[in-house]
Amino acid sequence: MPKRKVRLDMPTKSLNRVSGKKSKEAVVHSALKLFTMSGYDGVSVRAIASDAGVNIALVSYYFGGKQGLLEYLMATFFEGYLSALEKAEQETSGQISSVERLTVVAEQLIRYQQHCFYLSRFVHREMTLDNQLVRELMSSYLMKEKFLFARIFKKVLSGKQMNQMQIEFAIIHYRDLIITPFLQPQYLREVFFIQPSEQSFCTQYMRFIRDWASRLICCTDGSF
Repeated sequence: MPKRKVRLDMPTKSLNRVSGKKSKEAVVHSALKLFTMSGYDGVSVRAIASDAGVNIALVSYYFGGKQGLLEYLMATFFEGYLSALEKAEQETSGQISSVERLTVVAEQLIRYQQHCFYLSRFVHREMTLDNQLVRELMSSYLMKEKFLFARIFKKVLSGKQMNQMQIEFAIIHYRDLIITPFLQPQYLREVFFIQPSEQSFCTQYMRFIRDWASRLICCTDGSF
C-alpha cells in the first residue's frame, strides 16, 4: 500500500500538467472518475494518464498498473470504513441505550460514505463481482466488518429471545440499511428523487434507522 493517502471525496476535473507529490493524487482521482464513468474494464492506463496529465509510466511507477490502482482504491475505502466502524463502536461502549448505539454506528458509517461518495459507490459496485480480488477483500475486510457488527449486536441484543440465525439476519438487514444508498444511488435519485449524497438525506434517514432499531430492540420473539 502507498504510504500517502489522498482524499477521495469525489471525482475531480482533469488535473493537467501536474508534477511532484500532486501527480499521484491526480492519477488516483482520474482513475476513480474514469472507473466510475466507464467501469474498470472500460478504462485504459493511457486514458488515466491522459486525464491526470501525467506520463503513462508514472501509473506503473506509483501503482504497478491499473490493477494496482484498483487495489489501492478498494483498500483505501475499506480501511477508512473499518476505522469509522471501530471508532463508532468505541464511542458507544459506555452507558448508552441499544437503540442509540445502533443509530450512532449507522450514522458514522453513512457519513463516512457520504464524505467519499464516489469511492463508496464504485467500491460497492465492484464488490458485487466474483473475482479473486473481491474474494480476498471479503476474507479480510468484510470478515472483520462481520466480526465488529457481531460484537455490537451481541451487546444490543443481550437477553433477547433470538437464535444465532435471526441475529445474523438482523446484522445483514442493518448492513443493507447502511450500504444500499451508496450501492444504488442512481436508483434512489431517478426513481425516488432522493439524493443520498446530501446532508438532508442523512438527517431524515437516521430517523428511519432509529425507528428500525427501536422495533428490533423491543421485539422479544425475533419476528422483526
